[in-house]
Parts: sequence; structure tokens; C-alpha cells
Amino acid sequence: MADIQKGNNFVEDRKESITNGIEANVVEKPVDLDDVLTNELGQFGRFQLRNMLLVAVPIIMSAFMSEFIFSAAAIPHRCQIPECGEKSNLEDFEPEWILNAVPETSTGFDSCQRFTPHSLSSNGTLDNCPANLFNQTSTVSCDGFVYARDNSVVYDFDLGCQDWLRALAGTLNSVGTLLVLPITGYVSDRFGRRVALVISVFNLATFGVIRAFSVNYTMYMILQIVQTTLGAGTFSSAYIFAAELVGPKYRVLASATSTSMFAVGQVLLGSVAWLIQPWRYMILALHIPCFLIISYYWILSESVRWLLSKQRFEEARVVLENVARVNKKEISEKSMEALMNPPQAASPEGITEEGKPNLIKSIIRSPILLRRVCTTPIWWITTTFVYYGLSINSTSLSDTMYLNYILTCAIEIPGFYTAVLILDRIGRKATLSVGYFFSSACNIAFVFIPSDYYALRLVIFLLGKFGISTVMTSVYLYTSELYPTEFRHSLLAFSSMIGRVGSITAPLTPVLMDYWHGIPSILFGVMGILSGLLVLTQPETLGTKMPNTLAEAEALGRPESKTQNTR
Repeated sequence: MADIQKGNNFVEDRKESITNGIEANVVEKPVDLDDVLTNELGQFGRFQLRNMLLVAVPIIMSAFMSEFIFSAAAIPHRCQIPECGEKSNLEDFEPEWILNAVPETSTGFDSCQRFTPHSLSSNGTLDNCPANLFNQTSTVSCDGFVYARDNSVVYDFDLGCQDWLRALAGTLNSVGTLLVLPITGYVSDRFGRRVALVISVFNLATFGVIRAFSVNYTMYMILQIVQTTLGAGTFSSAYIFAAELVGPKYRVLASATSTSMFAVGQVLLGSVAWLIQPWRYMILALHIPCFLIISYYWILSESVRWLLSKQRFEEARVVLENVARVNKKEISEKSMEALMNPPQAASPEGITEEGKPNLIKSIIRSPILLRRVCTTPIWWITTTFVYYGLSINSTSLSDTMYLNYILTCAIEIPGFYTAVLILDRIGRKATLSVGYFFSSACNIAFVFIPSDYYALRLVIFLLGKFGISTVMTSVYLYTSELYPTEFRHSLLAFSSMIGRVGSITAPLTPVLMDYWHGIPSILFGVMGILSGLLVLTQPETLGTKMPNTLAEAEALGRPESKTQNTR
């Protein structure tokens, strides 16, 4: 997924800011692609802009996998009353006599219980269903249901009072995003970024279209996990194109922009779901246009970094010459030859065939590293849990669930760019800790705001999403800066993988509102406070050099770790 790639891009950005400083004039290093981009081709020219605009489309489409929020949305339901002539699932949902047959609750009437009928031969009608037909001192469970709307699988597959089963669609969606990691990684590294992107979008579109014709809920759920397992690599594959040819100076900005495009996709998803409410047609409208991305196989140039890593130098030369032409720049023959003939890299210290045992031993022997390995995954669990949980729960803010979802996703965009603006000004710890605490305060306050204060509730809810969106961008960078180069990729991937626990459990939180409306928000708040406090236990990394060894990682926070002391 994009998590590991984003972390690596942040890492590369920080490396460049150090190695291209004062010492660059003293220590000669081999020419690499970043040097060529910085000095000759341009760090962000017309070619990179064109690439970013092109890949913005599949990034937007990658958000369509969250359509289960609408296709499997909860809809109001109640018991069917056959004694009064009800025979279908779409009878009048609130007839005048409903409280004669169904117990009253604080929010209206019961969804899963009804009064016990006196006899099976009751002769009430749809217009007249008197209370004397029922024993109002006892209740029984529903034998059938009447639904307020028909634009959800809950109606089509009769899932009334089975909220845990309904919420399972979202959980399977998140499980698929975990299973896709090794699949996309293998395809991308073996066959290229372009092939990985086209295959991922094709799978996303194909299984999405098939799912629109699901004949039962089992088929719907199976296709849900298959679609994400084979198609959720769309974001990471597209993200690579946006980031791999951007120079170090613009890499963080490119990362935030790509993430913002995902938020734009969520806004588009909510808009389409609002305009096309029959869930089958909505799924078709979202996924059929995705087949157009197949043309990217001929439109997009393969990643230069991948071509160079695979020693496909002639193809890389063609792409580099095209970049120079579009950017109206020139690449010197000396630089081209340096890229075509890279020096043989020595094996990094500590990375052997027994690399994994060495990593484990290093963690056990270093109390500082052990504390970080136990701490950073909790940040990631909290971030994904709150981030996805707020998006999913936004649909229950009011009857206008589409507008609620659109606003909740749109607020992410300023949150992402806020992180970019303040990370290098107030520091990593302050950004993350304040982001967690601010989001937690909003989530906890939300619980105690009366439901008739709709505008205030919406503002507080959106501010909570703004806070966790700022954290979402920041946690990649801070995590990568805490670990040494020799173990950074593995430990960043470990934190990201464990963090999927949050996104897997988030779809289940709306069901908890059946027990008390404030449970999800309290959970979001408590998790945020815990992670905010754990951030304070780690050293500040702003102004420090990127640790290459375990000793340097352990020294973070001490004077010798500052960049000005590394000469």
C-alpha cells in the first residue's frame, strides 16, 4: 500500500536536505536521479505536472472502494405486522396505528420487537389496526420487516436487526487492503509500476461491476474482499508515479497533494451516491468509468527509478530524454552515463541472510528501540481507527447522510496541508500530540452536545476529522525519522501493518451506538489521548540528522543528534 511508499518518500526528502547541505561540496558522491532532477531536468516541471494530473484520476477512483458506506448503509426498519394486512417490505413505514403494534422508544418506536398478537386470525387492515389486537404487556421478535427506504443491501437482502452482519462489509474491505500489500508489491517490483496500476484499476472496476449484480449478501461480501484484495493497490501504484519523478524539494508537497486527491475521490463518491441512490446503479456509475484507465498503459511512461533499478537502461534513457524535452531542459551526457552505469552498492551493515534475527536481537537489546517499536504501532492503530471511524460514522449525524459524508471528507484537505505547513515550524512532537489531543477533545465534546444543536454538532465533528487528518500526514514522517536506516523500512512497514487493526475495526463502531450513542466518539477520544501522551515519550526529530545506525537512533534528542553538530 501507499503507507510504506509514503514513508520512504519522506525519508528520501530528509536525506536530501542533509546530504545536499554544506558537506556536499566536500564529500563527492555518485550522481543519482535526484541530483539530475535538481541540477538539470527540474524538480517539478511540465512533465511532472502532467504525470500528477494524470495519476490524480486513478487516485480519485481508488476512493470508490469505500462505497460500502452507502450500499450497505443502515436504513430505518421495524417489524412487519401481518395481522394488519402488511405483506411487503415497503409498506407505509409510520402509519398512524404503529404504536398500537410496536413498543415506543425514546427515538420513536422499536426496530426489532413488536407486541405479541392475541391470535393469528386478527383482522386489522392497513388503515385500521386497533390496540386490542395485541397483548401490550409482552413482546416478540420480528418475523419480517418493513423498511423506510430500499436503497441499501439491508433492504434487498433483508438484513433488518443484523447490524453486525451489515457492518462486516466494511471490515472485509479493510482486510482486503491488508492482503493487497504483498500482491501489489510483487507485481510492481516484478513487472513495473505501470502494469501494477493498470491491473489494479482493472480489478477494481471488474469486481465492482460484478458486485452490482449480487444476488445475495454472501456474494456481495465475497466480492467486497476480492475487489479490495486485488484492486486496492490502485492508490499506491498511482502515488508512485506522482512521487518518484519529483525532486526532493517538492516531494512532501506531492505526497500531500496525492492524499488530497483521495479526499476529492471521497467527496465525488458521496456526490454520486447522493445523485444515484439505488445502490446497484450507484456502484455501476462509479466503476464503469474506471475501465478508461487501461489506456494509461500507453499514455504513461514507466517509472524511471524502476527502469534504472532493473538495469533497463535504454528504456530509461528514452524516458529521461522525453522528460528533458517536455520540461525544455537538457540532460548532460555525463549525467546520463552516470545513471546508466551506477556503482555497485555494498551490502549495508547488519543486513545479511540472517537480517530478520538481527533486527529482533537489536530490538531486544536496545530498550530505547523496544519502547519505540511498542509505541509507534499504537499511533498508527489510533490514526486509522479514528480517521476511518469518523468517515463511516458521519452518515449518522443527520438524515442528510450524503452531505455529512462529503463535508467530513472535504475537511481532510486543509488538514493534510496544515501538516505540511507546521511540521518544520513547530516540530513533529507538537504537531502530532496537538493533533491527537485536539481531535480527542472534539470527539468527547461531541458526545455531550444535544442532538437538536445540529450546526454545532457538525462543526465539532468536522474539527475532530481535521485534527486526525493532520496527524495522518505527520505520522509517516515522524515514524520514519525515529528508526535507523538499516531497520527503517521493516519497522515502518510493521507499524503500518499493525495499524490496519484500526481500519478493520472502525466499520464496526456504528453498531455500538445501539447500546449508547456516545460509545464510538468516546472510543475515538480515549484512543487519541493515549496516543497523544505516547508521542510525548519520544524525542523531537526536527533539526536532527536522519539516523543511519542504531546508535544514532538511540541518540535522538541529545545535542549530538542535531544537524549542526554532524560535521
